[in-house]
Amino acid sequence: MSPPPHGRTRRVDLVRLREKLPASVGDVLRQYERHLTLERDLSPHTVRAYVGDAVALLGHVAGNIPENADVGRVDLTNLRSWLAAQRTAGASRTTLARRAAAARTFTAWAHRAGHVAADPGSRLAAPRPHRTLPSVLRVDQAKDAMAAVSSGASEGDPVALRDQAVVELLYATGIRVAELCGLDLDDVDYSLRVIRVLGKGGRERSTPFGVPAERALRRWLDEGRNALVAPDSPPALFLGARGGRLNQRAVRTLVHEVVAVVPDAPDIGPHGLRHSAATHLLEGGADLRTVQELLGHATLATTQLYTHVTVERLKAIHDRTHPRS
Repeated sequence: MSPPPHGRTRRVDLVRLREKLPASVGDVLRQYERHLTLERDLSPHTVRAYVGDAVALLGHVAGNIPENADVGRVDLTNLRSWLAAQRTAGASRTTLARRAAAARTFTAWAHRAGHVAADPGSRLAAPRPHRTLPSVLRVDQAKDAMAAVSSGASEGDPVALRDQAVVELLYATGIRVAELCGLDLDDVDYSLRVIRVLGKGGRERSTPFGVPAERALRRWLDEGRNALVAPDSPPALFLGARGGRLNQRAVRTLVHEVVAVVPDAPDIGPHGLRHSAATHLLEGGADLRTVQELLGHATLATTQLYTHVTVERLKAIHDRTHPRS
């Protein structure tokens, strides 16, 4: 069984395949892309993934001759064979479930737009993805991580001050890394100690943060940010070393490096801090609805995953400490 293609290699292959598709199919894909961007208001990353899956599906329908691709030929049989081919190539259950969902989105839109007579995706079943429990920090490990990033900022280096504010705010609020990088200066309300966050699907919410995050933010803004500002800098809350908006890759690298110095801590990134914040809120007595609102989850089912984390942690403590466990 050959391994599935690397993400970057797959993207290049899909770009090449799209260029070989008939002009009529290319027009349909551009309409679909506009629908996802303007009507669904999806992120550029999500739009790219959905369109890429549509391209891959159409390439499968055409066989080895991309010029024969035709949206009208998409039916339940080749939807199933497309997923089966990916499973044979080693795609995981999670990947198959995501691509099946993308295929259903495409065929539903194509049916509404009149490109297919019926919607074959409405009858497409796919394996449910495994719901794995996220890795989280213990409360003491989170404190150690905050202490480590605070130590780095003690000498007043602008980048170190920024890094402390970034890590403190991620853990304090549980916001996504994309949400953090999208924050502007006027999104922070110090009088209420909340930030205005633009989440998935363009949904806006207000998320509170605590005193340690406020202190780190104020110090970054008072002592660090001006040192990184360039003439063309955006009004971003967090800037990169060259004055542009701080990017997500830099934040991920930062969090991995900070957590790496904490003894026995799992290797987590920004999303791990989000998981940790949610878990610690629930362990501290917060109710699910409140945590759902703070994290910006569209459904309570997503938030309920964290209750399994807390139960697993309680079971581990019980097994380790109770004399008759």
